[in-house]
Amino acid sequence: MTGEISRAIASTAYQTYEKRLLKEVQSKPVPKHVAVIMDGNRRYAREFGLLVAEGHEKGKEKLEEMIEWCLELDIRVLTVYAFSTENVARERDEVNTLMRMFAENFRKLADDSRVHENRIRVRVLGQKEILPPDVQESIRYSEERTKGYDSYFFNLAVGYCGREELIQAVRRIAAEVREGRMRIEDIDEKAFDRFLYTSDLPDPDLILRTSGEERISNFLLWQLAYSELYFSDVYWPGFRKVDFLRAVRSYQLRKRRFGE
Repeated sequence: MTGEISRAIASTAYQTYEKRLLKEVQSKPVPKHVAVIMDGNRRYAREFGLLVAEGHEKGKEKLEEMIEWCLELDIRVLTVYAFSTENVARERDEVNTLMRMFAENFRKLADDSRVHENRIRVRVLGQKEILPPDVQESIRYSEERTKGYDSYFFNLAVGYCGREELIQAVRRIAAEVREGRMRIEDIDEKAFDRFLYTSDLPDPDLILRTSGEERISNFLLWQLAYSELYFSDVYWPGFRKVDFLRAVRSYQLRKRRFGE
């Protein structure tokens, strides 16, 4: 009985703190674009005696919560790092599990009533051609069903590599110059932006990474030039709403200088 009372008190205290923190965050301008490096699914699974696949499933559930949190704060753009080109080298069973999850969940996402009620455009950033055919088809389905939406933007970096994104942009610019559609003198930051996956989106205001790692891991290398960085020591599946609110509050307390 004593344990139950303690848990009830702790739960009430947590809920009270979460509400107070939410109110504080909502009283100030929030970032327009948040990017997330979702790290720690496998370590979370090991710590709690779960299979790696179960850790990834918990991570998927956490991402669904993150979307809800962003809608509540009216954060218009959410970009998440879901699967890098380097991740292809992981154990085959794990990669196959992830591909199965992608194939299933892109379709579920496209059919989710919340996506259509909130007019969320779903898009994948990365080398889609390296993904299995069923994953590519699911991506096409989700992108096609939401392509006309412009209230919120949900971007998933899958088969993504920041350096490869830049290389592809350089190649496309070189082709434009070679074919006479662009002059060398026309190449500037604004022109370069047009050849990136995120060409029609604002750069991230806030990039947060979970699991205690403090590095960017080849994510949005061009776009993060003036982003605010936030690192949390919580594994992604264990990332709570208060952790997210603390990250946004930290962003709000900073003075952005943009290189000045």
